[in-house]
Amino acid sequence: MPRLKSLLAVVVVLVAAAFGLVELPDNGTPTNTAALTNTASQSSPTRDNRPSQPFTSDERIQQAFQHKESDLQVLLAGKVIKTLPDDNEGSRHQKFLFRLDSGQTLLVAHNIDLAPRINRLAEGDTVTVYGEYEWNERGGVIHWTHHDPRGNHEGGWIEHQGQRYE
Repeated sequence: MPRLKSLLAVVVVLVAAAFGLVELPDNGTPTNTAALTNTASQSSPTRDNRPSQPFTSDERIQQAFQHKESDLQVLLAGKVIKTLPDDNEGSRHQKFLFRLDSGQTLLVAHNIDLAPRINRLAEGDTVTVYGEYEWNERGGVIHWTHHDPRGNHEGGWIEHQGQRYE
């Protein structure tokens, strides 16, 4: 029976990889098992009206940071390590730092003019973020964690304590 469960797990990972829900490294094992349980809509338009496949592995984000890449749609889970004061100049943004399992930290800039503010967000909380990664020298920023009222950009969201903020 344990062998059957192992075989079934391999099949699930391979099917998820075939549909772009997880990235497989060269050795064929998933880099982020949380990606199997955290799915995102693949039918939302991107800037050029094509659905995107989000990057879901901590390893891929580390590569994007090392190569100074930007404009990557990402689906990541991590722990809040610091809440920051809201940025109230121009479009208002709720800001916080979160750490991936790999240790990399990212700034999240969540537009609270377009999406609800996460009022009970605290250090140590786990969040799942679906948005766009932009490179900076400190690790990167994730933004577009909200819907696009014009429909030109893929919408994003943040999940916190079972509630989605988009």
